Amino acid sequence: MWRALDRHRPPGVDATADAWRSPVRGPWLTSVLGAVLLATLPLVFVTGLLDWIAYGPRFGQAFPPDVGWLHPPVFAWPTRPAWLFRLTQGLHVTLGIVLVPVVLTKLWSVVPKLFDWPPARSVAQVLERLSLVLLVGGILFEIATGLLNIQYAYLFGFDFYTAHWYGAWVFTAALVTHVAIKLPRMVTALRGPGFARTPMIDTRPEPPDPDGLVSRRPGPATMSRRGVLALAGGGALLLAALTVGQTLDGVLRRTALLLPRGGQPGTGPNGFQVNRSAAAAGIQPADTGAGWRLTLRGGGRTVELDRAGLLAMAQHTVDLPIACVEGWSTEQTWTGVRLRDLAALVGAPEAASAQVRSLERAGLFRQARLQANQVRDPDSLLALRVNGADLSLDHGHPARVIVPALPGVHCTKWVREITFEGRDDG
Repeated sequence: MWRALDRHRPPGVDATADAWRSPVRGPWLTSVLGAVLLATLPLVFVTGLLDWIAYGPRFGQAFPPDVGWLHPPVFAWPTRPAWLFRLTQGLHVTLGIVLVPVVLTKLWSVVPKLFDWPPARSVAQVLERLSLVLLVGGILFEIATGLLNIQYAYLFGFDFYTAHWYGAWVFTAALVTHVAIKLPRMVTALRGPGFARTPMIDTRPEPPDPDGLVSRRPGPATMSRRGVLALAGGGALLLAALTVGQTLDGVLRRTALLLPRGGQPGTGPNGFQVNRSAAAAGIQPADTGAGWRLTLRGGGRTVELDRAGLLAMAQHTVDLPIACVEGWSTEQTWTGVRLRDLAALVGAPEAASAQVRSLERAGLFRQARLQANQVRDPDSLLALRVNGADLSLDHGHPARVIVPALPGVHCTKWVREITFEGRDDG
């Protein structure tokens, strides 16, 4: 069958394969780019898993909620350090963006292989090519859906969380397979003569290799291998400069030009980022006016408090970051009542969890369940003020939750009810 395929070659397949004539393509360049991705892509995958755990899969509020046998080991997400979720989500998103030029350069280095005929010459090669389809398709899918999610452009018509989760597992399985097959050749190529210091005028193609990465009819060099790596590295550094500011406060935030939540959107105490406005959430002024009441339940008691009653309780002020799944974060100064004081008020100081419900009537994140350590942390607040001023309506007035290291979507805004449940015997 393989010989028959080789004899019956499609028209133009040889001309197309010979059109890729760059002499810099070869095992060494591909292996350098592969080594960079092999060192960094696992970090993207691991931080993605950690962020899924941060959402609280034990309470069914991680997305997707039911992952079957792909369910990783989970643990109670810690509240310390307070910037933990800011770090993991910031790394996940920023590194995913920064690696785009490296991924594209790696694909460019092997693109002639797409036009090989026959596509395979054995069953083993068929399996290898299948793993490559999943590898390339998987990483392009993850990049495309991730970038669209960051830009709030849900053009794909399916649930982002579910697709991104399963796409990551497909890509990772293909990556492990590909590494198992190609690692010996990558090590051999990297141990061979280096080409990083060869200027363009002295750039020559590598000897023909078993994988056919070297062009069959190489043309004159228009760029050295050092130049290709510098171009990919420079693109990565440029994207880093235009991205990292959304995760950091200060002057670098002005450089986050590519991201919708990168820059500072306003001035004054409430002039920081917001994902979901009150108008988008359907919050009416009457819902948050003088008639608003917070209902506390737990320990067999129910207590209702208005905002004046909350302000009359002991107030605490903390500096805490708030970080969202799209990668942006910011640290602000919050003032309010400790959640553990509210739990004690209804006789549930040892509550195992707390269910927080919002005035919002629809949406995935109109309620959230907090773990025992999140309820009892001394910096976990029902915040009433931020940066010395009352919360604005978009930032959750009359009251919102703020908890160290908690994903931003679970720092529920426009809180109407908190139910302290069970008893933590741990």
